[in-house]
Amino acid sequence: MSKKKRPVKREEQKKSPIGVWLTDSESIACPGYVSLDQNPEIMTACKWIAELIGSLTIHLMANTERGDQRIINELSRKIDIEPEMHMTRSTWIQAIVMNLLLYGKGNSIVIPHTYQGKIVNLEPIGASRVTFQPIGYRDYKVLIDGKAKDPENLLHFVFNPDKTYLWKGKGVTTCLRDVAQNLKQAAATEKGFMESKWKPSIIVKVDALVDEFANPSGRQRLLEEYVKSSEIGEPWLIPAEQFQVEQVRPLSLKDLAIDETVQLDKRTVAAIIGVPPFLLGVGEYSKEAWNNFVQSKIKTIALGIQQEMTKKLIISEKMYLKFNVLSLMDWDIETIYKVFGGLSDKAIVTGNEVRDRLGMEPLEGLDELRILENYIPADMIGDQKKLIQGGENE
Repeated sequence: MSKKKRPVKREEQKKSPIGVWLTDSESIACPGYVSLDQNPEIMTACKWIAELIGSLTIHLMANTERGDQRIINELSRKIDIEPEMHMTRSTWIQAIVMNLLLYGKGNSIVIPHTYQGKIVNLEPIGASRVTFQPIGYRDYKVLIDGKAKDPENLLHFVFNPDKTYLWKGKGVTTCLRDVAQNLKQAAATEKGFMESKWKPSIIVKVDALVDEFANPSGRQRLLEEYVKSSEIGEPWLIPAEQFQVEQVRPLSLKDLAIDETVQLDKRTVAAIIGVPPFLLGVGEYSKEAWNNFVQSKIKTIALGIQQEMTKKLIISEKMYLKFNVLSLMDWDIETIYKVFGGLSDKAIVTGNEVRDRLGMEPLEGLDELRILENYIPADMIGDQKKLIQGGENE
């Protein structure tokens, strides 16, 4: 049998004050699935890559005895200017890359439409319309709106091949899921903290047996009678035995280390996707980091796209497609002048090629290779007077 509790005396009750602490009743927890395309940091990183690759011109190149040369014809215009009837080259590439990195989880599908042997349209397919049906481990079918298609008749761009089905991409979704959850939770915490109206800096301990404390209206009346004042700086007059006032400092976002956590997670997103952290608002711009980003991540993804397009679209064994990745390098005018001006002085590039790098129109007489010595044509280098015996006297 349980013992009966002895009644609490009034004197003992008075010794147990109740603390009035105003808190926010709304929860800021973020349970549930996190969609990566709804995460601002992940979306921003992927958009940077997609927009940069979309800005690159696509060159049709041909192998010749003198080296690789750019070919300008109807095919090059189709691929570089109007690959899709309703899209520009830039938006077309962006759609492919966003499917590749984010929406399609490492896979992007394009259907080539031809007429009488000519390419008339290259239609990108939304990731939600595409599924893959493995046939063993080596072969597969692509289901578009439930209809099976032979992958040999499609452009199938792949990013980060799967460990089992090597023809299939898997993207970076698994690595980013936990980071995306942390960023979402941090955003919800910050939003809830900033929107909360309960940020008290004063705690008032009140005798539990004060009758007015039994209901909200009574508590409000106590505050108005004893705590609130009409004049700024006016002292409070409160009963010493019934009230005890303590001043506290509420937590801030800095105390919660939200900013440090968010910056760390942003750096993690940048590292996994392969973009410099300053593109996500962390750290300062670095020319070396930008150029490394272009030469590594941008070039790698562009190379995979151009190889698939060359394999499926170009019949000639001597032609291939190439993205002009060099145009994204961070070169100022002074650097261009030093590099390409020096190449011009050594008869490696022409004056008009240097002007093209500076965004200037070509001029007559600058299409010849010239040597620094008096800037004469390269094929006349041996006709200089100082090289002829007797010099100017003859």
